[in-house]
Amino acid sequence: MPTWGTLAKKPIRLAWFSVVMPALTLNYFGQGALLLAEPEAVKNPFFMMAPDWALLPIVGLATMATVIASQALISGAFSVTKQVIQLGFLPRLQVQHTSETDTGQIYMPFVNWGLFAAIVLAVGMFRSSSNLAAAYGIAVCTDMLITTVLTFFVIRFAWKLPLALCIASTGFFFMVDLAFWASNLLKLFDGGWFPLLIGAAVFTLMLTWHDGRRLLNESLRSDAIQLTDFLEAVFIAPPARVDGTAVFMTAEPGTVPNALLHNLKHNKILHQQNLFVTVRSHEIPRMDPLKRLEVTLWGTSAGR
Repeated sequence: MPTWGTLAKKPIRLAWFSVVMPALTLNYFGQGALLLAEPEAVKNPFFMMAPDWALLPIVGLATMATVIASQALISGAFSVTKQVIQLGFLPRLQVQHTSETDTGQIYMPFVNWGLFAAIVLAVGMFRSSSNLAAAYGIAVCTDMLITTVLTFFVIRFAWKLPLALCIASTGFFFMVDLAFWASNLLKLFDGGWFPLLIGAAVFTLMLTWHDGRRLLNESLRSDAIQLTDFLEAVFIAPPARVDGTAVFMTAEPGTVPNALLHNLKHNKILHQQNLFVTVRSHEIPRMDPLKRLEVTLWGTSAGR
């Protein structure tokens, strides 16, 4: 299923204003009217809103909606995880492109099985949908609150709208979302802690990985030797050469990999051919075979 990033603006807007928003408005207003007329329907207003003969069709409709929502969540998890990796907040994971033309259609095995494990854990812990309601409510309200905050940054710094307009437009929704979120905190000890715990764990993991990578890169850059300087030193006092080809991975083209330096330091040798390999990921499902490899030659065949 394509992620939201692969759809154009027009079909999303048409679907929202012509189908989704009117249906949601009728649904929620209907449930509100039912609760005002029959407060005892609070135990299950959605299903009690329909007559008895419509119970099975409503169950079928709810099941289809659940399947669609689940697929959207899975696709969204793939897309968001890929973007987080590109921002440097998670280690690289396997990304499988399921379409030859659409870059948004991807599959990530680790994320898929991670979702499966988390869902099994949640079902095993809470055992029923009613027990999951508290966790679901806090998760949804937290997501709405974060989305409103991010909307401010988009319209202010990406769209360059006036500050007063940005504060007024997002401030209203922020206060509404904050009120819903605060009210749901009353269910914190009834299961609402579960999504907050997962979010805190993922946030800690992302921040730790990002800071660790930053510190590691700073350390590597401070100790890095430029390839041109290294070649000049090697040509002045060449080490012992051995037959064969050595392959070294490097993140920064033009610098000498630490593995090669350690090999020289401890073994006092240098292979006849040395390949420095840098991997770059592209935002397309499949690369042209002629563009998959770029080779830069350093030195000459006369012993270099």
